[in-house]
Amino acid sequence: MIYQSKQWLEDLDTAIRSLPELDELAGKSVMITGAAGLICSAVTDILIRYNETHDRPIRILAAGRWLQEMTDRFGDYCDKPYFTYVLYDAARNDNTLSESADYIIHGASNAFPSMIVKEPVETMCSNFMGMLSLLDFAKAHGTKRILYISSSEVYGKKESSEPFREGEYGFIDLLNPRNSYSVGKRAAETLCASYADEYGVESVIVRPGHIYGPTASPLDNRVASAFSYAAARGEDLVLKSDGMQLRSYCYCIDCATAMLKVLTKGENVHAYNISNSSSIITIRTLSELLAKAGGVKLIFETATEEEKKGFNPMSNSSLDSAGLERLGWKGCFDAETGLSHTVSILKEIL
Repeated sequence: MIYQSKQWLEDLDTAIRSLPELDELAGKSVMITGAAGLICSAVTDILIRYNETHDRPIRILAAGRWLQEMTDRFGDYCDKPYFTYVLYDAARNDNTLSESADYIIHGASNAFPSMIVKEPVETMCSNFMGMLSLLDFAKAHGTKRILYISSSEVYGKKESSEPFREGEYGFIDLLNPRNSYSVGKRAAETLCASYADEYGVESVIVRPGHIYGPTASPLDNRVASAFSYAAARGEDLVLKSDGMQLRSYCYCIDCATAMLKVLTKGENVHAYNISNSSSIITIRTLSELLAKAGGVKLIFETATEEEKKGFNPMSNSSLDSAGLERLGWKGCFDAETGLSHTVSILKEIL
């Protein structure tokens, strides 16, 4: 279990020291959908660690499809008085949420490229309908604020190497089923703005780039996740492109602190890129750093046509983080540090 890793606990403590805003959440309830996922499990771990080291806890409502998934991920913390499991499925519109929440962080979404290709209809519908049901819930129960985890893929294609700023949007092919993810995310963002305008439901939006860390599932086939596990197992890394695509990578704990900063300090109906300026690198550089951390080789091969279907179509998805930094956020882990920590933590727990 990840809590056996001394490095992980040290990284959580680093996050808490950077977030005085956590004290504002003490005594409040925070519902987190997709709580066992790559990003939201890091958020949940920060709140758990805060509760274990402070007198006044934050109530955690961990929402997901399976109780077993929660107990496997969070272990004995599921039995703590501040931790409650909530049954929730973003793909359904008949969720019965009996627990009211002061704040909601909505992270439940299908983000695996292979699943997007296999189930584009379910991907698009769950992005929109999952957001709709939570906005209705917030309206009915007086939730103070929802944070929606969108994606850098909403920006579409960009030819230049300049990072995307909020409000700049490129081309998305509406007839490409792979874009069910990005179009669904765009629609859900507009839905947040519409609920704020018509019903006064307060929301903030974050657009993470490419998030990595030891919280990723072993089944996650995205490059950063798959290569992290392979490097931790001592396996050579096989890259199926030239690796020159530019990405905003971010360690999962940095992403989590950015989200909590936006939840407490962000402007209503405003979108914030989540990007660590010291981690805007190519896929090739990411792969080289992971190979170094694991002491393995990096090998290049040609992708099959089937494999290419799952590729992110954006050659440049780097993000400008000025808006986030104006809230007082700063990443604690640059690319080399975050990637080396990821591999070392996975080695401890595999």
